[in-house]
Amino acid sequence: MDNVNFNIQSTKDNYFRSSEEAYINPPKRIPFFLKLPMWIAKKKVKKDLLLPKILAWNPKTAISSGVMEALITHDDKEVPKRLLKLIRIQISIDAACPFCIDMNSFEYDKDNVTEEEIKYIQNKDIENCTTMSKKEKTALKYISAITKTPVIISEELITEVKKEYSEHAILILASTAAQVNYWARLIRALGVPTAGFSNICKIK
Repeated sequence: MDNVNFNIQSTKDNYFRSSEEAYINPPKRIPFFLKLPMWIAKKKVKKDLLLPKILAWNPKTAISSGVMEALITHDDKEVPKRLLKLIRIQISIDAACPFCIDMNSFEYDKDNVTEEEIKYIQNKDIENCTTMSKKEKTALKYISAITKTPVIISEELITEVKKEYSEHAILILASTAAQVNYWARLIRALGVPTAGFSNICKIK
């Protein structure tokens, strides 16, 4: 169910080398200790991803990034998969990262996210989305504040967040936002294009 389309403009202000190449190429030789995790990742996503190969230029970056991805919360009683999917989609769109939009929007319907909800996020109009709960909207407003630069979180916003979420949940929200921003900004800084998980995101 991939009916949503995102077009990322390739202009002088938002340059992409191409829809197939990043700004830099992977090293010719991949350290042997990175080949196994790359094989596991390839088997899991059923794609030969360019990003892990580029990260091989600095094995510490590759390993630490992989560990963070593996250990970050992917489901929680207070912050379920559906909300985490909405968070990942919003940050990917805000960062204009084609790879991230492609990866994080793929099979959105399996996490009970609708095409209409994604359009509300894309249009920055979640307040008018009737299918999102007040709790979800509060989380997305919090995530949006974390993603902007500079990070400015008003007293009113944090009061609203604390009414809806426990300390445990707030930490998950904040750490998830930080983690997705890390990936989005790293990937965008390297110019990594879409991975072809779906036809959702295209570079024009």
